Amino acid sequence: MDLIITLFDILLVDPMTNVLVGLARLFGGSFGLAIIVFTLIMRGSTWPLTAKQYKQSRAMQQIQPKVQELQKKYKGKDPKKMQQEMMALYREAGVNPLGCLLPMLVQFPIWIALYQVIRLSLGETPESFVTLSQRLYPIDYLQTAVPLDNHLGIWNLGQNDPTFILPVIVAVTMYVQQKMITPRPVTSGPMTQQQLQQQQTQQMMTWMLPLMFGWISTTVPAGLALYWAVSNAAGIVMQYFYAGRRLDWRNLLSFGPPAQAEPAKQIKGEDRGAAAAKTRKDEEPAPSDGATGETSEEPVARDRPETRRKRHGRRRGKR
Repeated sequence: MDLIITLFDILLVDPMTNVLVGLARLFGGSFGLAIIVFTLIMRGSTWPLTAKQYKQSRAMQQIQPKVQELQKKYKGKDPKKMQQEMMALYREAGVNPLGCLLPMLVQFPIWIALYQVIRLSLGETPESFVTLSQRLYPIDYLQTAVPLDNHLGIWNLGQNDPTFILPVIVAVTMYVQQKMITPRPVTSGPMTQQQLQQQQTQQMMTWMLPLMFGWISTTVPAGLALYWAVSNAAGIVMQYFYAGRRLDWRNLLSFGPPAQAEPAKQIKGEDRGAAAAKTRKDEEPAPSDGATGETSEEPVARDRPETRRKRHGRRRGKR
């Protein structure tokens, strides 16, 4: 365990500490500006992973109709066969269902390291200055950069945000980013129970992650909350340009699960037969006159009562 902690410090904490201190020295000692620039650098360096995440989300949206067909086909019959067909469909489309989690997994160690860096860099006690100096590389530009300015606007980046402004920004920007990445569900007809459960789970995760990070932002130094807020905002801008400067406002402003299509009413038994008879009667053409071909709602002349009496009288006179 000690070896893992030592490697973590050597590979992540110490390099990030020196980069942030160097950036702060570049921007007049402001550690807040250093965090913003560092966040943008990290976003740019992880762009290939982010683009892959966007591509996976788009591919998942395109194969949703086929996924629904498989779910309907094997509903309650053969779950193992359905899973095999689903995996074959994913391989054919080049989709990895876990691919969307990769950027977050990569950033998780960075979050932990940044938390340690903020604690080291923004300490206000003499002991913290000594600890920070021991972490810095033997470069005069870095050694003369401390102490750092730990304020950005109204925030003390080394302490929690008492205004709750940064936690709210973190939650809102993360929600917007989640909605932009998550495709709007494509449904053809009523959803099955399994599809409805999947949509509800996805909707819950869309809400839960922003709320969770918003709450965590109230318990950690404001510098880490600033990192999350800037990272989410950069992700929104990247997704906007990656999508061709288009936003799905209907998906972005929808706060509930997708509405299900109304199932068609079925006609059973005698009602079906009566409906069919009525349809045939409505489609039956009106009687037409042989000479003119015109239709008439009145009975033809030879079928009227007076016509029949005249015809019968002529026949009796002839006899």
